[in-house]
Amino acid sequence: MSLFQRHYERLKSKVRLGLFSRSFLLLGVLMIVSLGAWLEVFFSMEEGPRAIQMAQRVSTSLSITRSALIYASPDTRTDLLLDLATRESLRIQPREHSDTLEPLPNSNYWNHVTAEIKNRLGTGVQIMWSVNDMPGVWVSFEIEDEQFWLVFDREQLGLVVGVEWFWWGVTALLLALVGSAVSARFVNRPLAQLARVTQQLSRGEIPSPLPEEGPAEIKEINIAFNRMTKDLRQTEADREIMLAGISHDLRTPLARMRLEIEMSNVSDDTRLAIDQDLAQIDYTIGQLMEYARPATSPPEIGVDITQALEDLYDREKAHTESLNGHLNADIAPNLKARIAAIDLKRIVGNLIENARRYGRSPIDDTCYIDLDARIENDKIVIEVADRGTGISPSEVQRLLRPFSRGEAARTGVSGAGLGLAIVERLLGHVGGKLKLLPRTPNGLLARIELPKV
Repeated sequence: MSLFQRHYERLKSKVRLGLFSRSFLLLGVLMIVSLGAWLEVFFSMEEGPRAIQMAQRVSTSLSITRSALIYASPDTRTDLLLDLATRESLRIQPREHSDTLEPLPNSNYWNHVTAEIKNRLGTGVQIMWSVNDMPGVWVSFEIEDEQFWLVFDREQLGLVVGVEWFWWGVTALLLALVGSAVSARFVNRPLAQLARVTQQLSRGEIPSPLPEEGPAEIKEINIAFNRMTKDLRQTEADREIMLAGISHDLRTPLARMRLEIEMSNVSDDTRLAIDQDLAQIDYTIGQLMEYARPATSPPEIGVDITQALEDLYDREKAHTESLNGHLNADIAPNLKARIAAIDLKRIVGNLIENARRYGRSPIDDTCYIDLDARIENDKIVIEVADRGTGISPSEVQRLLRPFSRGEAARTGVSGAGLGLAIVERLLGHVGGKLKLLPRTPNGLLARIELPKV
């Protein structure tokens, strides 16, 4: 790949133009090219008539001047030359063989003018751009044996390409750019509305209904999207009702079974095993309800997540110690992010619970959990680390899917495999990321990245 291509690819990766910018640039370029082509055609069409007009003016002026000089008396010739110079801007100079001549510019217009003048005055006439370094349009003629130059100002015979045409071009260019912006905005407004409500839907919010009007294609898309969001809301409501009913119908007999087991005459080991099975069922039901619960809408301003993490740490530390585990924390002050405190506690709480269940040290079967929260560049990083056996990097993507568990979790028979799926879903609503990384020398590091406010 050449150096130019590398720079181009690097620039393209950095510059991400939106649909409005791309449409505006495309329409703007097309209008500018069209304007340039129109001006080229206009000047080409003007060139011929303008050349004929100027040649006719030169021929007429030269014929009148020549006749006036021929029929004027020697006493009045000087006054006649002065009058022509002041009123008509026509100067008459004697022609010498030693004159230094500069030909006309080699352009289509001046070549056309020269041909028309020679066609009217004869091929012997000379037309020069300057004589003896004096600017003008010099046309030769003779009276009897005397030779003269008739000098015209260049502005009188040249094409009109001065300041006036420049401002006309600038005005046309501005109108073209404004037209491009209006056209691009008109085309992209429905797509921008669709992108906005799609982002609302991806964050778990109830999107604003799209206007069901406008062009037929946009109208059909908006109607279909509104119908889809309505069906999704109904599906979410039905799922919550169904899971709430399942939770109620299952937990009531579970509580009754616990009571009956406590009153039965079974051995303590059997009672403990049955109680653990019932606790696992109850925990699985809780995870299902947690996964079904929608995320809280992100706050408009940054929330102090330091306080939320400290509250969670105080609660989880006591629970971890009751299970003969250890939970340490290093939480930086004044951490702010656009995430609801309840959702942050659900996220970090799930990671700590996973570490308690699956992150026990293989040496002494005790869980050692470290909670760390800090700022890195433009992100807030929250890490939950354990000293367990960890997981294989190839297993990470599978474990983020609902109802997926690692080998240790399946053999230990605990949970429904929804903890990490809940974490990733809640982070997705606030633009956060979850990464599962190996910890040195052993263990798992769950890393959360949130945009800093």
